Amino acid sequence: MNQHFITELKRRLQQPLPGEEIQFQMAPVKRERLSEIPLSERNPRSSAVLILLYPYNNSIRTVLIERPVYEGVHSGQVSFPGGKFEPQDKILENTALREAEEEIGIKSSDVSVLGRLTDLYISPSNFLVSPIIGYTDHIPVFSPDPREVNKVITIGLDLLNDISIRGVKTITYSGGYKIKTPYYNVEGLTVWGATAMIISELNAVVADVNAIF
Repeated sequence: MNQHFITELKRRLQQPLPGEEIQFQMAPVKRERLSEIPLSERNPRSSAVLILLYPYNNSIRTVLIERPVYEGVHSGQVSFPGGKFEPQDKILENTALREAEEEIGIKSSDVSVLGRLTDLYISPSNFLVSPIIGYTDHIPVFSPDPREVNKVITIGLDLLNDISIRGVKTITYSGGYKIKTPYYNVEGLTVWGATAMIISELNAVVADVNAIF
């Protein structure tokens, strides 16, 4: 069953993606104004995150990380493992794999890349992030780097698509700025912003695949 799901997911990722319309269902209030500014004028830096999938009993799970608290715009936030593109990566898929290996100890050679979701612009850090979906056929042994990861969080794709973990709240972040935003409650942690928007599109793609069965 799991392998059939992964095969169908890979096929689905080659087709047109849900895109911004689905991403923006989980976007913070007023974020839509950014779409009026051409990316060419923002000159964003390229980056990638890895949405790692793996089998767990008769289900599929994925991995999030909680960032440590530090002086920066993403301090303490929950995200997928990932980071900025480096010239030696050559392609963004390699960026996602390298960063996941550095941050949570996943060997790049153990991961098969299935495809990617829609690129997403992150305004506070001026990054254009490419969500890369990969699969490993065994339960990973995580070895998080404490400098970059405070906690590794695993969650089933079925739970990630459960509307009961969705909500809306006002949060305070970087510099004391308050913003109203949709979010996912994952193990008591607030998952919002770009990560929530990526999850929104992931959920839509997974729902398309599940509809086949």
